[in-house]
Amino acid sequence: MTGDPPPVVLVDDLRSFADGRAAAVARTSAAGVLLLERYRHRRLEQLWLDHDLGGDDTIWPVVEVLERAAFEGRPFDIGVVNIHSANPAGAGKMAQALRRWGYDVRIASGSAEVGYPG
Repeated sequence: MTGDPPPVVLVDDLRSFADGRAAAVARTSAAGVLLLERYRHRRLEQLWLDHDLGGDDTIWPVVEVLERAAFEGRPFDIGVVNIHSANPAGAGKMAQALRRWGYDVRIASGSAEVGYPG
């Protein structure tokens, strides 16, 4: 893995990157938690998070992993967390929680960078 560019991780039940960029993609919160564990000791260039992940699943288990790591003094090394949720209340709560722990968060709701497949 050494020398590889820092990975981009997307947690979203339906959307993908419009430009087809390489990314590790999780479609559920459980898969998102596993991806974070996989990249725990590597820098993530970007982490893209959606709030509602289908059915009763939400992003909160992923957010809790990020919060716990920061609380323990070992935050994840993430360039920027992009919240692209269409749920404004959920996006705001996610941003507030993650900023509280020092993560660089950008609200990217409506971003053309992520979209539904064709």
